[in-house]
Amino acid sequence: IQESIEAGIVLTGAEIKSLRAGGGDLAHAYGKIENGEAWLYSFHIAPYSHGNRANLETERPRKLLLHRAEIIRLLGQIEKKGSRALVPLKGYLKNGRFKILVGLGTGKTHRDRRQDLIKRQTDREVNRVLADRRRK
Repeated sequence: IQESIEAGIVLTGAEIKSLRAGGGDLAHAYGKIENGEAWLYSFHIAPYSHGNRANLETERPRKLLLHRAEIIRLLGQIEKKGSRALVPLKGYLKNGRFKILVGLGTGKTHRDRRQDLIKRQTDREVNRVLADRRRK
């Protein structure tokens, strides 16, 4: 992550109540800039337990609130460097408003992916050997 920026997010009343109760999941979320607007996709917000019909869509696209200059700067960096993406890092309440910390990150290279795969395989093998020792 090269740079991070704080953004507001457009939510309904039931969504903010659910988030205050701990019902948000940023694990698979990602951001995009489309038509001069920043959007957050795949941000899962659990349905609010006391909600009504506005509670239906849990993973709808949500608009991120950024200044125009910030959007232009982020878009320029994404287009200039190529494989960069908007990655939501964390969500938090600030003065009663829900904010998303959005980072500008680069994707993994082929070498990075291969190293991660090798590391996972060796860890799995070590755990298997240790489990066999414990059984005996």
